[in-house]
Amino acid sequence: MPRPLPPLSALRLFEAAARHLSFKAAGAELHRSPSAVSHAIRALEKQLGMALFHRSPNGLTLSEAGSAYLPEIRAALERLARATAALPGRKQGGETSQRLALSVAPSFGLRWLIPKLAAFSERHPDIAVTLDTSQRRVDLDREGIDLAIRMGQGRWPHLHADNLLDEYLVPVCAPALAPAIRHAGDLGQQTLLQVTSVSEDWAAWARLAGIDVDDIDLEQGPRFDNIDMALKAAAAGLGVAVGRRPLIDADLEAGRLVQVLGPPQRASTAYWLTGGEDALRRPAAACFREWICSTLEPGAAENRP
Repeated sequence: MPRPLPPLSALRLFEAAARHLSFKAAGAELHRSPSAVSHAIRALEKQLGMALFHRSPNGLTLSEAGSAYLPEIRAALERLARATAALPGRKQGGETSQRLALSVAPSFGLRWLIPKLAAFSERHPDIAVTLDTSQRRVDLDREGIDLAIRMGQGRWPHLHADNLLDEYLVPVCAPALAPAIRHAGDLGQQTLLQVTSVSEDWAAWARLAGIDVDDIDLEQGPRFDNIDMALKAAAAGLGVAVGRRPLIDADLEAGRLVQVLGPPQRASTAYWLTGGEDALRRPAAACFREWICSTLEPGAAENRP
């Protein structure tokens, strides 16, 4: 198992705060409020289990742990910068003037957002996007995240939410399995692939489709902690998964997956772009919000199956 690492955004804030010995100066450098920097540093200290700074009325000083941590983090950030600058084909002198930290679920980021990010970068070459794809729900202010794309019903305290995409549920499997699944009862003879990190899976699909499943065990089958793994397992012929459109559209078009027992059912949750009022006023966040909302105008073909 890979060792859990602190968010890159928090490490950048720590390095800047340690260099300036000031949350205010670090925030000005990285376009964050002093309180956001302070919250992010406290979250980092909590994750590490030790204080990185001594706080007093006279200002900040590094703790023993912070003094030891700083050169290592600074060297790591410098190595990342050198590796990025050395990428073959990268334009020289292309320093970006703005940064955007975005939190997004791994499956949504991989299957929907990343294929479209090139269009955003082409329109806004001065904005560098950092993606946080952890499964947990991040605290935007405390962890230095500008915006998040979340699955839900659009109600989060103190956050503005723009509806991006509705989600539609439909069972999917490899083409070779499809002929054996003509009626809901056929699911009883199939392996059902479960996703543990979502609120709506097999039971939700059956309810939305109005299917009586009293004789079918909808909870049997292997469990996966993210949508992408379950869909890859379905494409490999390991069983049937609940597909989520539009995330599966590319797999359907390529023939890796096929829908069974359709039509797709609209879920009660959707994908939302969320952010605090302060964050939405930042130029980089405002540009991203305008771009993604214009990409997904109401009624866009990709917003429905």
